[in-house]
Amino acid sequence: MRFLSTLLLGLLIATSSAFAIAPDEILNDPALEARARGLSANLRCMVCQNQSIDDSDAPLAKDLRVLVRERLVAGDSDDEVITYLVDRYGEFVLLKPRFGGHTLILWASAPVVLLAGAIGIFMAVRRRKQMTSDPVASVPLSDAEKARLDSLLKSENS
Repeated sequence: MRFLSTLLLGLLIATSSAFAIAPDEILNDPALEARARGLSANLRCMVCQNQSIDDSDAPLAKDLRVLVRERLVAGDSDDEVITYLVDRYGEFVLLKPRFGGHTLILWASAPVVLLAGAIGIFMAVRRRKQMTSDPVASVPLSDAEKARLDSLLKSENS
């Protein structure tokens, strides 16, 4: 029963994007429709924010899907459509931001954090190995400690 419910949930999630695009939005030309789907899969729904306009059923997402198709029918290239939308809505409309000077922190932060974590783990493991490799032998006894130890051992043996 649990497997069946998981399978059903998975099917519902997989087909959820099919319900977002209304039949009246679909273009008659399959090549243009494929281009429109490719573009809209990479554009962010400004209402849902973590969904593409292809997956969202928000009214603004529908408007953006229609706009993309209108621009393609008008003869715009894919890059021209993206440029038009970025000029109009800002770069936030892109699900995958462009690489540039203003997004350098966004792109560089993940590798920097990963490298810092790896260095931290390496140093912690190294420190732990040093601590567990006979910590008593690494600190020599002072002359006073040696004399005290000798006197204790003599008194214990006698």
